[in-house]
Amino acid sequence: MTKKGYFITIEGVEGAGKTTQIRLLAEAFNNDVVLTREPGGTILSEKIRDLFLSEETIFATTELLLIAAARTQHITELIVPALDEGKIVICDRFTDATIAYQGFRKGIDLKLVNQVNDIATNGLTPDLTFLLDLPPDIGLERKHDSSEELTRLEFESIESHEKVRNGYLSVAESQPKRVILIDARLDIDTIHQKILFEMKNRLHLSNE
Repeated sequence: MTKKGYFITIEGVEGAGKTTQIRLLAEAFNNDVVLTREPGGTILSEKIRDLFLSEETIFATTELLLIAAARTQHITELIVPALDEGKIVICDRFTDATIAYQGFRKGIDLKLVNQVNDIATNGLTPDLTFLLDLPPDIGLERKHDSSEELTRLEFESIESHEKVRNGYLSVAESQPKRVILIDARLDIDTIHQKILFEMKNRLHLSNE
């Protein structure tokens, strides 16, 4: 898939600080970026997000297909049109999250996860991904100490969150040119500066 813009994704376990870093990036580029998230990003995809995060019992394959449906709508309606206009798109989670959460956490065969991802994305891949790596116990403590409303994911076992982290680290190890691993235990500004440095030097961007 050819595109004119730049597609950036930010990944990490619960409490890794993705929301904060995305906000700082938007401010650094004078809000001249498209910010979005998964699952979500469009009216329909946000409705699917609500289903995904509901308290209902959701089976593993159901999770995978819900995410894929939301992603297909999201990419077609928002991400690809923005990239075609030459914009910078920054997305909170993307296909790496599906590998980590539905593959490693839920135990769905990774070959199947990748096949579903390929169908949902129609070949779209991020230009650059920042993985904010954090031990899950620290991330969960941050989430529980914050004022944010907790979802069913935050109440899963620490073992479940460890699986997610291992999934992310596996992706980072297999794709080092795309995935930039950042220690999320660092202070907020240090993480922000690392992200800005990589964006400017690897994608030849400027915020001036």
